[in-house]
Amino acid sequence: MKVRAGLYNPAQPDKVVEVEALVDTGAVYSVVRRDVLEQLGVKPLERRRFKAFGGYVERDVGEAGLVLLGRRRVVPIVFGEEGDVAVIGTTALEIFGLEVDVVRGVLKEAELFLLMLVDFVKLRPSTTAF
Repeated sequence: MKVRAGLYNPAQPDKVVEVEALVDTGAVYSVVRRDVLEQLGVKPLERRRFKAFGGYVERDVGEAGLVLLGRRRVVPIVFGEEGDVAVIGTTALEIFGLEVDVVRGVLKEAELFLLMLVDFVKLRPSTTAF
């Protein structure tokens, strides 16, 4: 599924560039071409190794602002090379609290879970120790 998304440099949030990206729930990180990120002034923070078809590749990784469904968040982003497809990965979807509705082919609010620590001693009905 493809979506239109806004992309911006968190240090200059007023300048937004629109990109078309593939939503890939099998990809951990999002990917945008290097020239687009450099145009926005986004800088790499580190270089990472990724498994790709036919072996491994190294790519720069930074942080960029992303606009989806009217919301803004900062997400990790891979500096794509020429020929790399723009991708919205699962890390960005989780940061936004979104998931893919595969039936309708759209992004939707995810059901979010929260782990809460509970005093199990007070909740258990018997006095038997665990």
